Amino acid sequence: MRKWFVALALVAAAVPAASAAQLRTVTLSRQLEDEDEVRVSVEYGAGRFTVRPMDTGLLYRMNLEYDEDRYEPVADYSAHRLHVGVESIRGGIRGRDAEGGRLDLELARGVPMDLDLEFGAVRANVDLGGLALTRLELSTGASESIIDVSEPSPASMELARFEVGAAEFTARHLGNLNAERIEVDAGVGSLTLWLDGEWRRDARVGIDMGLGALELRVPEGLGLQLRKDSFLTSLDSEGLVKRGDTYQSLNWANATRKVTVDLDAAFGSVKVVWVRE
Repeated sequence: MRKWFVALALVAAAVPAASAAQLRTVTLSRQLEDEDEVRVSVEYGAGRFTVRPMDTGLLYRMNLEYDEDRYEPVADYSAHRLHVGVESIRGGIRGRDAEGGRLDLELARGVPMDLDLEFGAVRANVDLGGLALTRLELSTGASESIIDVSEPSPASMELARFEVGAAEFTARHLGNLNAERIEVDAGVGSLTLWLDGEWRRDARVGIDMGLGALELRVPEGLGLQLRKDSFLTSLDSEGLVKRGDTYQSLNWANATRKVTVDLDAAFGSVKVVWVRE
């Protein structure tokens, strides 16, 4: 099986407040061929960042706004490797600490995709709905991020992993990932995880949290089991019954689909909220 590699090292351009930056907007894309499997790696520094699926005959399409006095767009394809992004005129990728800039990225539906997203100080709005994800790795720094899997994935994956720094982070419709395991490693901030969506199998969610607030929003029909290994963490466990070292929903024994949450938290609060689908 052919495996293509698509590396999108995309770094936001700086827009200094004291000077008039020469902002330029470009669109970069590539035609969709007979890709059997695609590995997509996205790296973005600072600014506004969006991802969404598309149904055209393109593998990807990127609209980028950048400071043309400091950066230039890069689109290089060789030996099944595609690198699309922004490079400092002085050489090398820069801009992780920059402010401003904008990147809008669209990815093709229906192509099996190993997706790696890494972004820093951004305002991110990422919709992965309908993408055929075989693996997901998402890492974010000091950001305000909303991740939505608005439609079920036509593929399945063993692991989806989220690494969250000092951030306000919301993930919706996690059941639509069709993942056997979901791991969340969170530092400082506010974390909201929606366990709604189409769960086609029982799953496990591991959460390792430092200092912050965690809210689990759970659809009423889902069986939930919470295992808590934490220090000085308050738990609002409405709708859960303590059985031994675990907390279980009242419908746990008879639920069609079950999710087990393993929580390892240091300081902060955990709240379980039941929602109607």
